[in-house]
This record gives sequence, C-alpha cells and structure tokens, in this order.
Amino acid sequence: MHTEHTEHTEHDWITTHLTADLLRGALDLERTEHGLLPHRLPARARAQNTNAQLAMAEAQPSGVRLAFRTAATAIELDTLRTKRDYAGFPPRPDGLYDLIVDGRPAGQAAGTGGNVLTVDLATWDGEVTPGPVGTVRFTGLDAGDKDVEIWLPHNETTELVALRTNAPVAPVSDRGRRVWLHHGSSISHGSDAASPTAIWPAIAASRGGVELINLGLGGSAMLDPFTARAMRDTPADLISVKMGINIVNQDAMRLRAFTPAVHGFLDTIREGHPDTPLLLVSPIHCAIHEDTPGPTAPDVSALGEGRLDFAAMGDPAEKAAGKLTLGVIRDELSRLVRQRAADDPNLHYLDGLELYGASDAAELPLPDHVHPDAATHRRIGERFGDLAFAEGGAFAERPRG
Repeated sequence: MHTEHTEHTEHDWITTHLTADLLRGALDLERTEHGLLPHRLPARARAQNTNAQLAMAEAQPSGVRLAFRTAATAIELDTLRTKRDYAGFPPRPDGLYDLIVDGRPAGQAAGTGGNVLTVDLATWDGEVTPGPVGTVRFTGLDAGDKDVEIWLPHNETTELVALRTNAPVAPVSDRGRRVWLHHGSSISHGSDAASPTAIWPAIAASRGGVELINLGLGGSAMLDPFTARAMRDTPADLISVKMGINIVNQDAMRLRAFTPAVHGFLDTIREGHPDTPLLLVSPIHCAIHEDTPGPTAPDVSALGEGRLDFAAMGDPAEKAAGKLTLGVIRDELSRLVRQRAADDPNLHYLDGLELYGASDAAELPLPDHVHPDAATHRRIGERFGDLAFAEGGAFAERPRG
C-alpha cells in the first residue's frame, strides 16, 4: 500500500492505493481497467460456474467493506457500480454506502453514476447501459485517530476506483475477533434490506461481535461443490450454511439427490474445518412453498399491475414423487444433522422457523411472497444473534486452550 498527495480545491487530499489489506469480506480481488473488483467467490470457483445469476450475485459485495485507521475528517470514494433495474418497472433505489466509525454508524451515502443492467423478467435477459464513475463523500468526521469502515452496497456490483482522504490511511490491525463465514440465498445476500449493514447477517455479526464473511448469493445457494470448496479453503472460526429455498425455487433436485448433496457439501467443508462450529440452518417461513413444490415464477397478474410478486408453480401432490417443499427440507435437514452429530459434536441445527415463522409472517409478511423487508431482516438478524451467539448456542464463546 502506498499513498500520494494530490491537489484539491476543498481539501489537501491523499490518494491511497487500494489493496487487499484495506478490504474485508471478499475472497478475491480482480484488477480491472477501472480499479479493483471484489469477488465473494475465488477465481477457481468462478471458472467452474456457468450461471449468469451466480456470476452477478458473487460480484455484488454483500458484507464487503473497506476498513482502515485514519485521522481524516473527510473521505471520498470513487466507484463504478452496476445497478440492476427491471424492464417496465420504475428504477430501483440507488445502492447505499454505510459509514461505521469506531463501531458506530456515522453516515450514509447513495451511489451515483455507473452502469445500469436492465433485466427483462419475462426472459431474464439483461442489457447493460454504460455510465460514468461516481463519487461518494463523507465529511465533517471527528478529528483524531479512528477505525473506519465503509460497507459497500450489498446489491450493486462495485468496482473500487480511488480512495481519497485528508489524512493518511493505514490498515486496521487484527482486533482478535472471531471470523464468521456464512452461506445462504438472496435472503442472506440481503435482498430488500435497507442498507449493507442492515442485511440480517450483518446485524447478527454486530450482535455477536464477530467479523463477517458473507457468501449469501442471491438465487445461488444450490449446494454447488465449488462453493463448498471455497468455504473449505477460507479461514474461519464459525461457519453456517442456510439451505433450501433456492433448491425449491428452481425445482433443482428431488429428495433422492438433495440428501447426498447436503452430505457432500458438509463433508467438503469439514475437510478444511474438521472441528469448527458448523451450523446448518433450514429455511424461514415462506407460505407459497411450505407445502407446494417449485419452481417459483413471477406472478403474471401482478406484473400486469406493475408489481413484482412470486408464485409457486408446483403441485403439492408431487411431494409423493420426491419433489421438495420447505417442510420436507426442514425435516430432512434436522434428521441429517441428528445422524451426523454422533460423529461430529460441533455440527448444529437451527430451524429457520425460529428466525421467522408463521406468526411473524402474519405480522411482517414477505412483500413479494419470497423476500423479507427491512424490518424482517432486523428481526431475523437479532434472533440469529440471540440464538447462535448466546450461552449454549452453536457460536457461543468457548474457553481457550
């Protein structure tokens, strides 16, 4: 890392070269023509992927943040974002950058400029309209040395172009906090959360006092072997896997294939983390798929009214042929953990209905019948924090030595 002084009309700016030691939550960094693109899957995994949805999801920096120590009172970050919109719908809200100073919220800014990916919901094809580099600014910070984090938008691909401050920047030293590695679906990715620190894994991580690596991948928690290998090879003190909804959404497996795939996914993680606390989490309540198999598709009548809602397209009678519902998956994951626990005392199970159940759905319904809103993200994050990190929980602090 090096810094260089540049002239500016408002501040005596210092431009800091962006390097891996200033970033947390990414598994890989790609140098592009514009700057630095954080990835949440390593290059080997990306090379084995052929799915455009996963390619987009893993390049959206959910849980990724710049982290540095500085006395700066002003910060500018240039980025080139790619924002996703839907054809025929109003533009989606701009992605947000959350500023955290010494562990406390200290500001928020919306992204500007950038590319726009317009997706046709009828075909899921996308078209990119190029745009310019944008700048987010945070000013009026207290003087004096402080730990600063800038959480990148969880739902926009974000290339980091330049970091400017009016005082030198240094990497944050290891704070000795445990690292929590989590994998899940778009709900873990943060779909419809208010901001990057308001996705439920970030809320839970804050509650548990841990460092988050979030492999919540929208539409892509599919028991992919390359994701399991990425988790196997990533240093972590705590690991969780939230599994089920995407398998049902895409009608990707029958029970015959699902059970061995879960075993294989866990086996691969255990190759690199034989004794690490490992928590398997089943799906939260989703009324359309509790007893009805997938696939899931946009509700045509809602699209005609300008709303994005989802509907289950399967037939409950198909469960007899091995089609998966959320109820079937919860029963199977619970049984599987009980089976494995005899040889793996550090494997734990959390029923997703404890995070968000039918009574929660009556109070805080899923707006599009699949994804939680901001209030529900907070509820899930707080409950996960209380259940997993509390005394007796799967992630409770253990005596060292």
